[in-house]
Amino acid sequence: MKITEQIKQPIAFEMDLFEQKFRLSMSSKVALLNRITYYIVNRKGKQMRPMFVFLVAKMVSNGEVSERTYRGASVIELIHTATLVHDDVVDDSNKRRGFFSINALWKNKIAVLIGDFLLSKGLLLSIDNNDFDLLKIISIAVREMSEGELLQIEKARKLDITEEVYYEIIRQKTATLIAACCSLGAASVKPNSNEVESMRKFGELIGMAFQIKDDLFDYGTQSIGKPTGIDIKEQKMTLPLIYVLNNCSKKDKKWLINSIKNHNKDRKRVSQVIDFVKQNGGLDYAVLKMKNYQEQALKLLENYPDTEYKKSLVLMVNYVIERKK
Repeated sequence: MKITEQIKQPIAFEMDLFEQKFRLSMSSKVALLNRITYYIVNRKGKQMRPMFVFLVAKMVSNGEVSERTYRGASVIELIHTATLVHDDVVDDSNKRRGFFSINALWKNKIAVLIGDFLLSKGLLLSIDNNDFDLLKIISIAVREMSEGELLQIEKARKLDITEEVYYEIIRQKTATLIAACCSLGAASVKPNSNEVESMRKFGELIGMAFQIKDDLFDYGTQSIGKPTGIDIKEQKMTLPLIYVLNNCSKKDKKWLINSIKNHNKDRKRVSQVIDFVKQNGGLDYAVLKMKNYQEQALKLLENYPDTEYKKSLVLMVNYVIERKK
């Protein structure tokens, strides 16, 4: 059995029901909108975000979920999908998970409007049901994601990212959404409890580990085999590179910065940068930091009884850093 199927097992019923409710939450009177949202729903990914919502909700409440849990999962998925549709427009990307992106098929104007529609659907789903605590969690996540993207753009121009700034960027860009999922799960069944914050922290730690793992893929993995160097080509400062920049000689630092700024499209030069980062401990350092986040996340689960929901969350934390793509 695939690891994702194993993780999903204790919430299989909830995930099936969620899918039905999610389709309904996307419906509209406009035929074009329905055609596009149908296209989106049928090309879904692993659905890790709603899985986090249901697993956390069931772990903190001894197996209970409520209608609020389903709404929380739907809201996070609506808003996450909206951000992906907008991202593809911003990045001028024609593919998403191997399928054509919305902007590739229907052009930018429609894609932006679809993103806006999904965002408003998510907000109204919370407002119409007086889930103002859930709405606050989501709204903070959206604000932080936008700030993180803009901070990364600002810093990429100067290539002056310190390790602290890097952690802040990935916390906002990636970790904040997973933190919102876990926080929503707890808030949906135990509003105003301490667990809402401790589960937010749990999600944030997993998100940090998840992004560092993504950074490592740029340097090659067993499944990809050869390094991709895409981050270097896009002048994205990731942890292995930041570590090496801060710990090499002035001469090497100058060569690295020059390579990233002026030779980032030169395949041979990018390959030399990748080798230099590997040889100077960049990957080892990043793996160490990633495992540190993983351990901190697992520590937050220690006080919960060993239920199947907790076991799935432990599997999920380990899957985040052991995945091959």
